[in-house]
Amino acid sequence: MPQDTTKRARNQLTAAFVRTVTKPGKYHDGGGTGLYLRVDHDGGRYWVQRTTINRKRCEIGLGSPPVVTLAMAREQAVDNKRLIRSGLDPLAEKRKAQAAVTFAEAVEKYLVVKLKEFQNEKHRKQWRATLDKYATPVIGSMYVQSIEVRDVLKVLQPIWQDKTETATRVRGRIEAVLSWATVTELRKGDNPARWKGNLSEILPKPSKISKAGHHPALALKDVSGWWSCLETREGMATKALQFACLTAARSGEVRGMTWAEVDLEATLWTIPADRMKAGREHRVPLPNEGAELLRDLPRLNSSPYVFFAPQGGMLSDMSISAVMRRIQASEEKDGRDGFIDPRSGRPAVPHGLRSTFRDWAAEQGYDHVLAELALAHTVGSAVERAYRRTDLLERRRQMLEDWVSFVHGN
Repeated sequence: MPQDTTKRARNQLTAAFVRTVTKPGKYHDGGGTGLYLRVDHDGGRYWVQRTTINRKRCEIGLGSPPVVTLAMAREQAVDNKRLIRSGLDPLAEKRKAQAAVTFAEAVEKYLVVKLKEFQNEKHRKQWRATLDKYATPVIGSMYVQSIEVRDVLKVLQPIWQDKTETATRVRGRIEAVLSWATVTELRKGDNPARWKGNLSEILPKPSKISKAGHHPALALKDVSGWWSCLETREGMATKALQFACLTAARSGEVRGMTWAEVDLEATLWTIPADRMKAGREHRVPLPNEGAELLRDLPRLNSSPYVFFAPQGGMLSDMSISAVMRRIQASEEKDGRDGFIDPRSGRPAVPHGLRSTFRDWAAEQGYDHVLAELALAHTVGSAVERAYRRTDLLERRRQMLEDWVSFVHGN
């Protein structure tokens, strides 16, 4: 372990040490750049470079792990030494850079790190899209250091009442970007997008002005009629929608499904943890009709996907939604109401099929845990989950067979 009191070799610190060290102290990296990691008693960790500028000893902050990695800190330390050698002051140059970084630029820099957290491409796009749509037009050209509470309010107030859920996400994402800017020393001071003790004193509490929205779902009485309309249609997106209905799976799970996840002999689909919303592996027992649907599908040697797009990639979310929209449009064209969610009055969407399944399971008296496991929801407390030794696979298999029978109107 690196120590303060011994002579340091070049690049003595390691990424593993930086990630795990907790003992307060100063840990030098060596190599002649003056770089060291400072660990405070409160657990804070900071990169600092000790050097001489214009014959004066000084320290330059280089940010904090894990946002600023060991490799990044070393690179910046070397760059600073080069600036000093050429007669420039890295601190002065840093102040210039801080004053010149706009919110839009900060978003781009932050997302390089942030987007790696998401396995779901849809979530990646949503993260950027909400900022691009609501925040960037208002504060995108502003320097991060100059953004204040009033500027954040200009973004949020127009959508806080009517699009509360979206607005709360935008607020959180602005806060995250500005927090990153503070940690990387692109700005100083309090975070103007912080909720508690800040915006909470100005904006109404989200739970008081908005109820969580639900995806429009099929009424139970309409399921078999909708399925009959679906069976008249062709195409890979139609097959994917059929399979999603038969298994009560999320459309994203179906669209990302690969043949490597499927065991047709055991009629089992195993979705890896990195593709699941809850981050845990999920086994789906395939009802007989679902397994037959898979067996009849064409395969593309150049694509791993079960339900592949025309060019071999993954189907888009919109392609599956479009199937339901076309069914609804056809119904309306023929003078019928189509397939409307009885609660919201809106046309049903693919994700709403899971709600329909859940309503059906409740009506049929299926055990709550069984139905929730089928939907890959987290059920019970951490202790209860720890003691539950089975995912009730075979009981879920029979439940899905009963569901398929219901879908066909039997």
